[in-house]
Amino acid sequence: MISRIIDENSVKALRRLLDRSERIVITCHLTPDGDAIGSSLGLWHVLNSIGKTAAVVTPDLVPKSLQFLPGVKEVVPFTRFQEFGTKLLNEADLVFCLDFNEPRRVDRMESALTGSPAPKVLIDHHLDPSDFCDVTISHPEVSSTSMLLFRVLCRLELFDRIDRMAAECIYTGMMTDTGNFTYNSNEPDLYVVIAELLRKGINKDRLYQLACNTLSEASLRLNGYAMNEKMRLVPEHRAAVIVLDAGELSRFNYEKGDTEGLVNRPLAMPDVVWSVYLREDPNQIKVSMRSKGDFPVNVICSDHFGGGGHRNAAGGEFQGTLQECLDLLLKVMPDYDVNLPDNKIKYGK
Repeated sequence: MISRIIDENSVKALRRLLDRSERIVITCHLTPDGDAIGSSLGLWHVLNSIGKTAAVVTPDLVPKSLQFLPGVKEVVPFTRFQEFGTKLLNEADLVFCLDFNEPRRVDRMESALTGSPAPKVLIDHHLDPSDFCDVTISHPEVSSTSMLLFRVLCRLELFDRIDRMAAECIYTGMMTDTGNFTYNSNEPDLYVVIAELLRKGINKDRLYQLACNTLSEASLRLNGYAMNEKMRLVPEHRAAVIVLDAGELSRFNYEKGDTEGLVNRPLAMPDVVWSVYLREDPNQIKVSMRSKGDFPVNVICSDHFGGGGHRNAAGGEFQGTLQECLDLLLKVMPDYDVNLPDNKIKYGK
């Protein structure tokens, strides 16, 4: 039995909206990760099972590392089908906004989302949600939106509608947003939910292999190059930085998802407390950060990179050159030294 954290009034309001809605759109944030896609497809399966006409509209493409998820071929990427995606949003009776806390996180889809006349429901676990939805279910203390979605479905008395396919999607979101349950994963209820998903028939070992341990040759070579040639240690701030420019990405035939998990790898070094990965995308610099213990990378992303997230896993974007982004990062590092642990773990010479 998992604890109740969701306000009963929110559950009642959501149930009323569901009862009078037939055409439902589910959307998530730009550059969707495992939690965004897992929660979206998990909800999609459940809504279809109760007779709703549901569609998942993502701001851009689903990464290839998540193409194994059941239902992924039905996803409508807005960057490719803008007119159709806008039509779905305009004609929807209800819109679910999953795994993001403000409209700008859907990027070029923002005007279509906010312009939709449908009532909107937010289910999210990021800090400080903006007030753009009719029902807001926000719990930053929960490890993933997929975990929170499971709780919502249970409160809606839809647990029996979670079949194996929905369970696979929800579990994948929970697993990927906790680094395979290595951070933000000390909540006892998390393992109660995992047990319930196992009873639904998921093969967690298979899902781990597909989501976290399946890479192409090009991806393996890119990650090896990044670690060997591009990782920079900043020992005075107990940090590691990896920077990849557009030319380097092109050289290794980069596809979205190829560097998933790269930012975590420097944390294997005992004296590295936080890690940063800067990737040059076509219109911005993508910033990803991970940390150990109580070091708050979400604060750094919020303060300087227009983003946020969780204490140990956060991200953002930078408008400017890659060098300008790196310069800013190095400049502000001393401001956060106060959060470093005192007990440095020494290794080597």
